[in-house]
Amino acid sequence: MNDPISAFLSQHRIREVECVIPDMTGIARGKILPKDLFLSAGEMRIPKSVLLNTVNGQQPDNGPYVGETDPDMICLPDVSTARLVPWAAEPVAVVIHDCFEDNGSPVQLSPRSVLRHVVSLYEKQGWKPVVAPEMEFYLVARQQNPHEPLQPPLGRTGKSEAGRQSYSIDAVNDFDPFFMELSQFCNVHRLGVETLIHEAGAGQMEINFSHGDPLDLADRVFLFKRTVRETALRHGIFATFMAKPMEMEPGSAMHIHQSVLDLDSGHNVFSNADGSASELFQHYVGGLQKYVPQVMPMLAPYVNSYRRLSRFMSAPINVQWGLDNRTCGIRIPKSDAQNRRVENRVPGVDVNPYLAMAATLGCGYLGMMDQIKPSDPMDSSAWDLDYELPRHLEDAITRMRGCEAMADVLWPSFVKAFCAVKELEYATYSRVISSWEREHLLLLV
Repeated sequence: MNDPISAFLSQHRIREVECVIPDMTGIARGKILPKDLFLSAGEMRIPKSVLLNTVNGQQPDNGPYVGETDPDMICLPDVSTARLVPWAAEPVAVVIHDCFEDNGSPVQLSPRSVLRHVVSLYEKQGWKPVVAPEMEFYLVARQQNPHEPLQPPLGRTGKSEAGRQSYSIDAVNDFDPFFMELSQFCNVHRLGVETLIHEAGAGQMEINFSHGDPLDLADRVFLFKRTVRETALRHGIFATFMAKPMEMEPGSAMHIHQSVLDLDSGHNVFSNADGSASELFQHYVGGLQKYVPQVMPMLAPYVNSYRRLSRFMSAPINVQWGLDNRTCGIRIPKSDAQNRRVENRVPGVDVNPYLAMAATLGCGYLGMMDQIKPSDPMDSSAWDLDYELPRHLEDAITRMRGCEAMADVLWPSFVKAFCAVKELEYATYSRVISSWEREHLLLLV
């Protein structure tokens, strides 16, 4: 193992190392190793099929995707990701690993490999993509019965929130102990979070990240979700990144701001020299409009995700675009020429961040490469228009499977395996008899 990681572990007197990879659902999988074993081994071997776990722990028939023998893959630490685990009782580090085949090629089922591959397509064109995610989540009261609706937690007043508290400072202050410790943990974890606001829902919060490299931001979002959940547990509440956790409250999104720089000059290719929007900007928007509906399983990965995408619920139902228009799936924030960017408002916060960023960057890449023209921008409400996005997960899977252009960008092997995982999750959900069915069908049909 190289010197930088050894020095890091020695400096912080680390005893154990969490060696993790993100699977297709964005869950951290891996092993916890004593420091000395981590340094001497230099790698981690785990079954390639681990990447194919559904959110409830099942796997599709993995033979077509990993081989009939269920082989191991080689996981090598990315030393730039080494961080302290701030909530651990003893000194513990976490290191995100990359997944490789025996021949040294990247495992194409790995979400981190997929995002790295999409970024490399930009680099071959002399471009550097830049992203900045905004993450919404809910704080909710602890509950053990999944059949009961979630409730807002009690704050310092001893009461649950009532009504809408958008941008309320007092509503955030109601959970000061939680946010103070979360801020401390984020600093120790080197997550680079910026703004904290209270969103529209009861107990709904939003935290924004500084802009930067897509892989680094995906790593930070991946670690941030775990940090929020761990902090909440320490304060006797839950934090949830479900897209639509409560029936009468707005859903939670992970909006992704995107721009593209010239690798040599650092100039924003979305702007011309005179400050006007460039053709590449137009084509990028056109790519999002054409292909976002084809990659929805990566932007809305669960049955619950589609409950968020409802008319008049602060979430998009189509891929219209407009300047500072929050009713559109694609919003262009007001900015100067160097900061011109595109905001994809479609992804829910339940996404795997690596895959959501790979998908949205892949859509924009195809738009620029194929010179796709966008529609006219919207200067009125896009909620009054028809649905353009899939209405449920099964339809989304079918559309993704049939999109050869995106498969070429994301790797065909990944698309096939990912759709198999999502299809199994949908089949498992479809066997569940809901409380709505029992309430309205039991004695009436």
